[in-house]
Amino acid sequence: MRYDRTVHLDTDFATGVARTRDALAAQGFGILTEIDVTATLKAKLDHDMEDYVILGACNPPLAHRALETDRAIGLLLPCNVVVRRDGDHTVVQALDPNTMVALTELDALRPVAEEATRRLDAALASLTAAETTD
Repeated sequence: MRYDRTVHLDTDFATGVARTRDALAAQGFGILTEIDVTATLKAKLDHDMEDYVILGACNPPLAHRALETDRAIGLLLPCNVVVRRDGDHTVVQALDPNTMVALTELDALRPVAEEATRRLDAALASLTAAETTD
């Protein structure tokens, strides 16, 4: 089962992160958490790796609807979005919201997952569309 929704950008990492934040905001997602995996692994393990950040994106109305359906769904929130460098390019990956339905087997979460998917897909599509207009 695929659990990601991914786009590849012909841009540098810092620009990719900034554009991802803007694209998510345009779809009603705020960033609740940010984990700089590169810096954390360097500080804790003295391990060098490519630029890699995890953004914890949240759309409050969707999160509320999901939590009203299943309080344990918080284990799968927020919507994690990874921005990482891959050579000269940047990869943006979002956890597929349909994973909530697949893991919980709760059909009542399907409408929430479908709307979250629509919004995340729109955000990802806007990232690739912006490249064609740059």
